[in-house]
Amino acid sequence: MNTLPDVARSAAFREGQIVVTMESGVEIRFPVAENPRLANGTPGQLNNIELSPFGLHWPELDEDLSFRGLLRGDHGQRR
Repeated sequence: MNTLPDVARSAAFREGQIVVTMESGVEIRFPVAENPRLANGTPGQLNNIELSPFGLHWPELDEDLSFRGLLRGDHGQRR
Protein backbone atom coordinates (compact mmCIF):
# COMPACT_ATOMS: atom_id res chain seq x y z
CA MET A 1 0.00 0.00 0.00
CA ASN A 2 1.27 3.45 -0.89
CA THR A 3 0.98 5.75 2.11
CA LEU A 4 2.75 8.75 0.60
CA PRO A 5 0.54 11.84 0.40
CA ASP A 6 1.70 12.47 -3.18
CA VAL A 7 2.11 10.25 -6.26
CA ALA A 8 4.85 10.32 -8.90
CA ARG A 9 3.63 11.44 -12.30
CA SER A 10 6.91 11.16 -14.24
CA ALA A 11 10.65 10.62 -13.94
CA ALA A 12 13.43 11.53 -16.37
CA PHE A 13 17.17 12.00 -16.69
CA ARG A 14 18.02 15.66 -17.35
CA GLU A 15 21.36 17.46 -17.24
CA GLY A 16 23.05 14.90 -14.99
CA GLN A 17 20.09 14.57 -12.63
CA ILE A 18 17.12 12.32 -12.12
CA VAL A 19 14.01 14.49 -11.91
CA VAL A 20 10.82 13.04 -10.43
CA THR A 21 7.69 15.15 -10.82
CA MET A 22 4.91 14.47 -8.35
CA GLU A 23 1.21 15.04 -9.02
CA SER A 24 1.33 18.07 -6.72
CA GLY A 25 4.00 19.64 -8.95
CA VAL A 26 6.79 19.08 -6.42
CA GLU A 27 10.03 17.83 -7.96
CA ILE A 28 12.53 15.49 -6.38
CA ARG A 29 15.98 15.88 -7.96
CA PHE A 30 19.30 14.21 -7.37
CA PRO A 31 22.55 13.86 -9.31
CA VAL A 32 23.18 10.45 -10.85
CA ALA A 33 26.81 10.79 -9.71
CA GLU A 34 25.62 10.10 -6.14
CA ASN A 35 24.61 6.54 -7.10
CA PRO A 36 27.34 4.17 -8.38
CA ARG A 37 24.98 2.09 -10.54
CA LEU A 38 23.38 5.12 -12.15
CA ALA A 39 26.66 7.01 -12.54
CA ASN A 40 27.84 4.49 -15.14
CA GLY A 41 24.60 4.48 -17.13
CA THR A 42 24.12 5.86 -20.61
CA PRO A 43 21.48 8.56 -21.19
CA GLY A 44 19.23 5.92 -22.77
CA GLN A 45 19.56 3.61 -19.77
CA LEU A 46 19.03 6.48 -17.33
CA ASN A 47 15.85 7.57 -19.12
CA ASN A 48 14.44 4.03 -19.04
CA ILE A 49 12.75 4.48 -15.66
CA GLU A 50 9.81 2.42 -14.49
CA LEU A 51 7.52 4.08 -11.93
CA SER A 52 5.71 2.13 -9.24
CA PRO A 53 3.64 3.35 -6.29
CA PHE A 54 6.74 2.79 -4.14
CA GLY A 55 9.66 4.08 -6.20
CA LEU A 56 11.79 3.98 -9.33
CA HIS A 57 13.34 1.06 -11.20
CA TRP A 58 16.02 1.07 -13.91
CA PRO A 59 15.74 -2.40 -15.51
CA GLU A 60 18.91 -2.10 -17.58
CA LEU A 61 20.97 -0.93 -14.58
CA ASP A 62 19.41 -3.26 -11.98
CA GLU A 63 18.71 -0.35 -9.61
CA ASP A 64 15.68 0.42 -7.45
CA LEU A 65 15.11 3.50 -5.29
CA SER A 66 12.15 4.05 -3.00
CA PHE A 67 10.35 7.37 -2.78
CA ARG A 68 10.64 7.25 0.99
CA GLY A 69 14.42 6.90 0.69
CA LEU A 70 14.66 9.68 -1.87
CA LEU A 71 12.68 12.00 0.38
CA ARG A 72 15.17 11.22 3.18
CA GLY A 73 18.06 12.11 0.85
CA ASP A 74 19.09 8.50 0.22
CA HIS A 75 20.01 8.38 -3.47
CA GLY A 76 21.22 4.80 -3.48
CA GLN A 77 24.28 2.84 -2.65
CA ARG A 78 27.01 4.85 -1.06
CA ARG A 79 30.51 4.61 -2.50
